Amino acid sequence: MTLSPLGSRLARGAYLAVCGLVFVFLLAPLLAIVPLSFNAEPYFTFTEGMLRLDAEAFSLRWYREVAGDPVWRRALANSLLIGSAATVLATGLGTLAAMGLASRAMPGRRLAMGLLISPMVVPLVISAAGMFFFYSALGLAQTHLGLILAHAALGTPFVVITVTATLSAFDRNLSRAAAGMGAGPWLTFRRVELPIIAPGVVSGALFAFAASFDEVVVVLFMAGEAQRTIPRQMWAGVREQISPAILAVATFLIAFAVALLWTVEWLRGRVRAAR
Repeated sequence: MTLSPLGSRLARGAYLAVCGLVFVFLLAPLLAIVPLSFNAEPYFTFTEGMLRLDAEAFSLRWYREVAGDPVWRRALANSLLIGSAATVLATGLGTLAAMGLASRAMPGRRLAMGLLISPMVVPLVISAAGMFFFYSALGLAQTHLGLILAHAALGTPFVVITVTATLSAFDRNLSRAAAGMGAGPWLTFRRVELPIIAPGVVSGALFAFAASFDEVVVVLFMAGEAQRTIPRQMWAGVREQISPAILAVATFLIAFAVALLWTVEWLRGRVRAAR
């Protein structure tokens, strides 16, 4: 059935309207946080001065408080340390797993894939409870190493999925040609396969880092006072001492997420261009 020009315009207008409503529904709560983080008063609501766009009603007070607070600085350092180390570990393990899953000679590929992505399917509170008891038995609870290993387990599925998707378009004849010219498996991977699948590896690493940086449930189970991360400190701020400084940190996390998504889209564009 072919729509008339008027019908096509109406359908397109309805489609754009629905997309706009969904966009507002998803992002309006997040966008409200940004102006509230510049509130000069210790409130979580818009003051009359803010509604009148009075310059005196806006301030960088809460950003200065976060920057000068050693507790927030330590939480940021913990998030960067744990997130970076977990990302390196998850990227290495996830890439190797994806290379194995891409091989047709591997038995039980579907079962292995299901097990590898299970941390994304199992409710996080169950995974966190299991990790707590497991790492407690090993003496790794309330340690940075235990959190790094736990976050690496949560980030590995993201790397497996992205690298596996990239390998689906990889031409295996390139690996056979490299082997025919005398290159070993490691040299073939480093000089032929890795440069081609690099966008997928980097995308997976970014998702793994984001998953670690934003994770709070596992940290609530496993972290002690010395391992508090940014999300854990935000949780404590909401429950113990409500302060708009939390909104300033939330604005930073929103900017970080936007930059991450932009980077992932740029990498996807490179993958599409390579294909």
